[in-house]
Amino acid sequence: MKTDIHPDYPFITVTLADGTQYQTRSTMGGEYRSEVDSSNHPFYTGKKTMVDTAGRVEKFMRRYGTAQAKQAVAAQQESEA
Repeated sequence: MKTDIHPDYPFITVTLADGTQYQTRSTMGGEYRSEVDSSNHPFYTGKKTMVDTAGRVEKFMRRYGTAQAKQAVAAQQESEA
């Protein structure tokens, strides 16, 4: 086998958002600080945050809509003509 082809694999300290620390090994070295963990992630806490970026649903409905909405618009335009 070739020597010196594997990266260093030192122990690092992982610090979670709630302050919990543990040691593991990693090739990245140094210290790792996590901003998201099970104490503050919405999946684990059950708190949902609705983020409607640029009205995605409304944009979809305007572009594609439903069959009933398209038929209603067509009927209205037909009655006006």
